[in-house]
Amino acid sequence: MAEQQHEPSRQRPPSEPAARPAPHGEAGAAGLAATVDRLSTEIRALWEDREARVVVELAEGVLVERLNCAPAEAAQQLRRLASDARMPLPELAADIINQAASDATAAAAAEARAAQAAASGTGRTAEEAAGPQREGPALRLRTAEAAAILAGDDTQALARGLLDRALKPLGATAAAVWSAAPDGSLTLAGEAGFGPAEAARWRYVPPGLGTPAQQAITEDRTLWITESGDPPPPTIGGSGGSGGGTRAVVPAQGGGQRVGVLEVHWPGPHPALALQRQLDALAQLCALSLSDHGVESGGPPGGAAAWLVGLLDGLLDSAALLRPLRDHDGRITDFRIEHTNERFTDPAGRPRDALTGLPLLEAYPLFAAEGGLFERIKRVHSTGAPYRSRSTVLRFPGGPAPPAVVAAVGLARFGDVVLLSWRLPEGDARLADLLGHAQRLSRIGAFEENLITGEISWTEQLSALYGLEPGAAPVPLHQLSGHAHPDDTGAVRRFLRSVLHQRKESAITFRLRRADGVVRHLRVVAEPLCDASGLLVAVRGAYQDISPHRWTEVALAATRDRLAGAEQQSAERHRLARQLQRAIMPPEEHPVYGAGLRVAVRYRPAEEDQRVGGDWYDAVVLPDGRMLLTVGDIAGHGIAAATGMVVLRNALRGLAVTGAGPGRLLSWLNSVACCLPEQVTATVVCGLFDPAARTLHWANAGHMPPILVRRGKAEALTPPDGVLLGAVDSASYEETRHELRRHDILLVYTDGLIERRGSSIDQALGQLLAAAGRPVDDLEDYLDALLSCDIADTDDDTCLIAVQPT
Repeated sequence: MAEQQHEPSRQRPPSEPAARPAPHGEAGAAGLAATVDRLSTEIRALWEDREARVVVELAEGVLVERLNCAPAEAAQQLRRLASDARMPLPELAADIINQAASDATAAAAAEARAAQAAASGTGRTAEEAAGPQREGPALRLRTAEAAAILAGDDTQALARGLLDRALKPLGATAAAVWSAAPDGSLTLAGEAGFGPAEAARWRYVPPGLGTPAQQAITEDRTLWITESGDPPPPTIGGSGGSGGGTRAVVPAQGGGQRVGVLEVHWPGPHPALALQRQLDALAQLCALSLSDHGVESGGPPGGAAAWLVGLLDGLLDSAALLRPLRDHDGRITDFRIEHTNERFTDPAGRPRDALTGLPLLEAYPLFAAEGGLFERIKRVHSTGAPYRSRSTVLRFPGGPAPPAVVAAVGLARFGDVVLLSWRLPEGDARLADLLGHAQRLSRIGAFEENLITGEISWTEQLSALYGLEPGAAPVPLHQLSGHAHPDDTGAVRRFLRSVLHQRKESAITFRLRRADGVVRHLRVVAEPLCDASGLLVAVRGAYQDISPHRWTEVALAATRDRLAGAEQQSAERHRLARQLQRAIMPPEEHPVYGAGLRVAVRYRPAEEDQRVGGDWYDAVVLPDGRMLLTVGDIAGHGIAAATGMVVLRNALRGLAVTGAGPGRLLSWLNSVACCLPEQVTATVVCGLFDPAARTLHWANAGHMPPILVRRGKAEALTPPDGVLLGAVDSASYEETRHELRRHDILLVYTDGLIERRGSSIDQALGQLLAAAGRPVDDLEDYLDALLSCDIADTDDDTCLIAVQPT
């Protein structure tokens, strides 16, 4: 293996002047350069060691197969053989591989060794004439093969490996690996020794340029070119006729076809012909790498597959193959136009040969606009999903403000390349394309029927309206009634009579029964065409599918009917509920006197006409002389709430005749609420006023607490315990007693008086207590003033009772 040589250090003689210390910057740069050189040397040594290790491992594999032993035994045996033969381990490994393989590499090594032996008598071998060597031909070729294995599909790394391991020992200074396409173009797949600037100039070679590599493929032979005398053909690193270099151009065959070329450059005269076998073996390694590229690109080696190129050349539209160009991180930065078909037309007027090989964004820079065609091509390449559009807006080079062109564009990925095709409508084709778009969007199909010859012309859209397959025979106009709905046949016959017999332009809307069972609403307009003598010769016109409009009209009509019925039903239900509510709680225009009490009532229905609530009140003198005072609120609105209100109000009146107290009455009323078919829930305040004792016994079922106003001060009474009616099957209710003095006012109300959005009940109750504590002159005016305070804002029913002892 190569080792780094260090010059021994020497002491500076005393008479030698001391070297001037380098400035800090120069010393830093020199140190950095020395570090880079050292690391580069170490990396090269590691690569050489890795390649030698591959050769050794291959030989160990051969011994495992030949000796039928374990890998560890094979490795031990290989080292023992090398020690006995006093040969370096890689040299012996290469000989073992050659004996087992009998391939082109082995044949080349054997031939080189024979030539070396034949020339040994001259004191100078054939390979020594080609340049300095450090290793035998077998090891050099097998090491180059190992470099190819490690390079994988990286052809650039392969070119460097071939030059360093196999060609530099033969005196070569540069090598290039070309990939060949079926159209005769070449792509520089890898190079070493020519430099990046020269490689960039020769990245792509179009067909017909006549380079040595193209000539070698065409003639299927190795070319030896001496760069002296007449100017040599153009090629990478060409000297233009000066100098005395030599080139070997070797075709590389893979899969039965020429997939590329290995081109090697020597600075001196023609090397020995004994190198031919070695160059053929190295070219075979290049073919394997290029074949891998061909498989990855989705076709045979050598660039785009021949069948794909043939496909492009058979297209009637402009088409091009695009191969991605990537940066060092593998990201696609552009696409190279690898091939254009024979019908390719550039809107800017450039010939197709001038575009082949160019980066796409160099040829068409306006494709890079945000959301433009370039992004679409990248998406197709990354996803593999094809793309097709009839109306893609493109801008091509030409003028300061290139006009927009609406084109039909298609994209598809084949391996690593993208096929791009476009069609630019011009003249009549453009107008026909616009007409086709208009017919498709408006669902119109045109026809023309020659009544003399019987020839019928239909547009594609009209066949689709009839549900016919493309190419099916059109339906003659006189057979139209046979395809119409039975209810429309009479109108169709009158239409045909008007057109065919009366020769008048006419139109009709009818239902078409298609063969697939679908019924469509069509409008057809027909125009008769007559010759100079008045003879009817043809009819032309158009059909339009108006099914969506008719279905929309039918749906709107049905919706209007349902809406009108729902509105009428709602209004009737509302009217019945209002009548029921007013029948139960007629407005009291004057106070009610009885049992030593004056009772004033205010009932305010909801402001929304469609909301009928379940609020109720009752004030009735019982047979025992007491007065029953109740205020209740059924949950919900509408007929159900009004019906529940009627049931509970009447049930409580009947139960009160028993003489039971308010607690027992609410317990019975709760059982009634739970037994109703549609269970209702309600809040109720039930009180019995005894005129003899001037006391009010009352119970509460989850209702708002009554308010007692005495001497200008209003306070909410503490309600006894009791859940709302209908909540539980069995419930008991506590009672409490309050004495009502002369001029006291007891207010009982529903929550519609104080409910307020965004505010708590306690805040609203506080506002009601403040309003209720104002001086009272007349009970009626007092209630009107309370209703006008606008404490509530929910537009709910409101029921308010004021009770004052007389």
